[in-house]
Amino acid sequence: MRANDLTQSLEALVSQKVPSFLWGAPGIGKSSIVKSIAQKKEIGFIDLRLALMDPTDLKGIPFYDKESHTALWAPPAFLPKSGEGILFLDELNSAAPSVQSSAYQLILDRRVGEYELPAGWAIVAAGNRDGDRGVTYRMPAPLANRFVHFEMEVSVDDWREWAYSVSLNPAIIAYISYKNEHLFTFEAKSSEKSFATPRSWEYVANILKSGISESLLLETVSGAIGREVAVGFLSFLKVMHKLPNMDAILESGVGEYSDEVNVLYALSSGLVSRVLQDESRLDTLLSYTLGLKSEFAVMIVQDLQRNGVRMEHSEIFKEWVKKFAYLL
Repeated sequence: MRANDLTQSLEALVSQKVPSFLWGAPGIGKSSIVKSIAQKKEIGFIDLRLALMDPTDLKGIPFYDKESHTALWAPPAFLPKSGEGILFLDELNSAAPSVQSSAYQLILDRRVGEYELPAGWAIVAAGNRDGDRGVTYRMPAPLANRFVHFEMEVSVDDWREWAYSVSLNPAIIAYISYKNEHLFTFEAKSSEKSFATPRSWEYVANILKSGISESLLLETVSGAIGREVAVGFLSFLKVMHKLPNMDAILESGVGEYSDEVNVLYALSSGLVSRVLQDESRLDTLLSYTLGLKSEFAVMIVQDLQRNGVRMEHSEIFKEWVKKFAYLL
């Protein structure tokens, strides 16, 4: 299921407190989706990495109660006590079976030991698939049956919409638009330690921000996304000097036009990023796209619309529709 569709389904299940399990390859943004739902709903979010836990971490530590002369369990402080939120059990199927047993009681009964999960909290779990080169344990059928299961797929369109929304480096958005297959290069049968994923492209964005020496850039970026993809991306960066002045384009609505496809991808992403930061420049951008290659003019408008930019009120957009309607 694509990220946008998955988000809508998870939002509905979280509202009804129905436990959900999100399956997918490493680095594709499973935890980010769940966290974004909590932020959108303005509720709490607790991320528990069960693969790093012992059974007592979740169940608590037993102690002797003098008054009742019984052994009780002291619940862990990191579990929620009140309010509303999402309890995210990440790497559930990578946890040891004994930890899964503790989680099973929490999911099944919404309690473990002396602890009871507040009524306002929903449970969402996630894990990698059995063939994803990770350490996994087969989930017991009774535990699996407590969840609604989803498998997340990687969508370039959904990723680009997200990347624009968080102001990711426009050069990275442009490169992935140009080379869709380089967004996600993970292969379960490969022994490569580094590979491109949505998460590792975020690392690349931070590497570029760091101001690292150009002589070290290839090796460093290769460590995040693999050498082949890194070579392609850094070669793509070299076209950035060929871009026309984007600020001048957005001031006047006129400018140079290129015939080079990689330049056009870089230019389109850069213009979209600038207009998302200042929508008052929309009309001048639309004027410029009237002379742009049709597929890039349409891509720019669709990217803006996916990120919530309304343009039906624009007279220039009406002219734009007349010219490119046959492509829509």
